[in-house]
Amino acid sequence: MKSKNKNIYAVIMAGGAGTRFWPLSRESSPKQMLKISGEDTMIRQTIKRLHGYVPNENISIVTSENLAFDLKIHLEGFRKGGKGFTIIAESCGRNTAAAIGLAGVYLKRVNPNSIMIVLPSDHSIDNEKAFIKTLEKAAECAEDGYLVTLGIKPSRPETGYGYIKVKRPKLCLGAPKSKVKSYGYLKVERFTEKPDARTARKYFDSGNYLWNSGIFVWKASSIISEIKKYMPALYKGFLKIENAIGTEREKKTIGDVYSKLESISIDYGVLEKSNNVMVVPADIGWSDVGSWAALDEVLSKDVNGNIIRGNVVDIGSKDSIVFGSGRLIATIGLKDTVVVDTPDATLVCPKDKAQDVKKIVDELKKHGRDEHIIHRTVERPWGSYTVLEEGERYKIKRLFIKPGGRLSLQLHRYRSEHWVVVSGIAHVTRDREVYDVHPNESTYIPISTRHRLENLGKVPLQIIEVQNGEYLGEDDIERIDDQYGRVMHT
Repeated sequence: MKSKNKNIYAVIMAGGAGTRFWPLSRESSPKQMLKISGEDTMIRQTIKRLHGYVPNENISIVTSENLAFDLKIHLEGFRKGGKGFTIIAESCGRNTAAAIGLAGVYLKRVNPNSIMIVLPSDHSIDNEKAFIKTLEKAAECAEDGYLVTLGIKPSRPETGYGYIKVKRPKLCLGAPKSKVKSYGYLKVERFTEKPDARTARKYFDSGNYLWNSGIFVWKASSIISEIKKYMPALYKGFLKIENAIGTEREKKTIGDVYSKLESISIDYGVLEKSNNVMVVPADIGWSDVGSWAALDEVLSKDVNGNIIRGNVVDIGSKDSIVFGSGRLIATIGLKDTVVVDTPDATLVCPKDKAQDVKKIVDELKKHGRDEHIIHRTVERPWGSYTVLEEGERYKIKRLFIKPGGRLSLQLHRYRSEHWVVVSGIAHVTRDREVYDVHPNESTYIPISTRHRLENLGKVPLQIIEVQNGEYLGEDDIERIDDQYGRVMHT
């Protein structure tokens, strides 16, 4: 279904860490980049839903500077017609009001009449045809200058979602008389927080409440105007950014200004204050997939109500979720339990405590651990590496360099490296030396020595790397040259 409106753009919010999906989700590979609710990653599913309605060149992805490069690589080859996406990198996290406003500033310059579809990168939607029809309806309302949100028709008294109270009748109230008609959207009376069980039942029974999906449609000019009205300090910051776009000082200005912006959600900052908000009721098979327990809504179950993925043998469990990885996970007689196993961490908790998984991440941060940051196996544009073992002053990795893969020309200030070739041929640069290393051969890279590793062959190159030094962190990399355009990234 191709949009007839040339002004339609999509802004995908992809800066979150997905801490409730630890240990599968990490800072370096967050929820939106994982295959949790289908055969493809969540952000790829989000983009696929828009195919035929929003062209790739009209899709912007807002994310953090730390994730921008990894997202770009993650989406390589995921294009139609050879056209890619625009990635807008936040210098620091400042919540959704700042992120949406920043995207709005850019879109206003590209197209003053642009209509923004703002949507999270990590939600599940089953009925994609109904989703596009709902977006079309919302865009019609947004043309009249309204801020429009998609409200999900509740299927149960849910305590895990915020709610929207609506006014009736189904008219676009306040529009010019010539345009007043039954569009099928409703005036928003107020937004409410996540309710307790009794209040949720009251909302559900009344029929006047919808779940807040976090999906919005509006003109870029309209949301900027409302930000100016309700968040003037934020608006002044956007003016500085807008004036710097296209100049040599653009990146520096955004970095300086953005870090000082108020950190607040668009709901609190604008939508709860504005009297210009409409909602389109949506029956689209939506879930925010907010925790492991939410998989009950989006994944198929066995005859005992279990969701089981990976290398798992189960006996007699019921209504449980078990996610395995490479090694065997054996479970017996579980009930309403979540088990998630990765090579370096395992989570076990009752389903009704799944929302508290983020507290584990907080504890890991508090104690200076890194299991919330990175997996043992890490994808890179040149291939991947897996941490096999680490201890005091040493770390052992297995490197996989795909044909044509080329690491950056770099050096390390605190560690040396010893490479043993397992298969393939390593093309090595070490200061002014350039040479090949074959299987069963090795080479040594001293501290502070410029070096590069390449695979010029047609078969994968596998290397065992032994690091030794006083500091072995992934940030001990000084890049001198990199074909992938990375600056100070690992």
